[in-house]
Amino acid sequence: MHERTSSKRAASRLSRLTTALVLSASALLSANGPAHAAAPMDPLPADIPDYQAALDLVRSADVHNTVCRFLSVPVPQGDGVGTPQPIPDKADPCEGMPAFTVKDPLALNEITPGFAAGTSPPIPTEAVRLTHLVSALSAPVNGRNATVMLAPTQGGGWHLAAVREGDSDATYAGRATVGTLVFAEPQIRGWYQLRLTTVEPLNDQARQGLNGQSSVSLSAYQKLLEARYADKLPGSAYDTTGMSSGYGAAKKTENAPSSTPVLVAGSGAALALAGGAFAFRRRRRGTVA
Repeated sequence: MHERTSSKRAASRLSRLTTALVLSASALLSANGPAHAAAPMDPLPADIPDYQAALDLVRSADVHNTVCRFLSVPVPQGDGVGTPQPIPDKADPCEGMPAFTVKDPLALNEITPGFAAGTSPPIPTEAVRLTHLVSALSAPVNGRNATVMLAPTQGGGWHLAAVREGDSDATYAGRATVGTLVFAEPQIRGWYQLRLTTVEPLNDQARQGLNGQSSVSLSAYQKLLEARYADKLPGSAYDTTGMSSGYGAAKKTENAPSSTPVLVAGSGAALALAGGAFAFRRRRRGTVA
């Protein structure tokens, strides 16, 4: 009788835990569904704070001109960050370029440091967070695509963080559907889809990150992350000895003063426009910001 009662209690606890995980996942997925380009009369996405401000920003002349400046410079070559490349200051930076617009912003979600470290529970609301908004161009410009990236401004609103070569971030972010959440593991450029508490890979990097599995539970994915990053988080010996890198300010050079926009080269998909001396640089594999 005692064993039967204990078994019932254990089953009850497991049932409550499963219910909590599903409810947490459902709440996050319903709040973070796709932020599709809204029609004029459509309501703004409730999951993205200050979304109207983000819309106004990506539609502004300043952002449009910044994209033109970015696209006016040939893509720098090389695998390293390299020397910032000044961008010419033209009265009309879009002169001679085909017409284009910037699409409405989409949510870019990323894994959280606590989830990667194994200190947060394996539930969607603790596993991922909104870090940026991304907006692709309406069409390639002279054969090139670009993505506008917005970062949250302290106190509310959004500001232009970078313009990146290519449109993969926006393409993957746009694959979220009602009931699913798309998120990135930026350290390996992996993209995943979360269905309740099941993680599925969306690209080759993500498949490698799951050791070739077609899907894993959120708790199993956390164990994989913990093995990859727990000893490389901010404050770790790996970090304090200068082995890690992340988003930060570009170094000033005599040829690229802080008032001059510069283009910083990384590897293929890690090129960015830096307004002033701020650069959006690729993180090295194995670090979590």
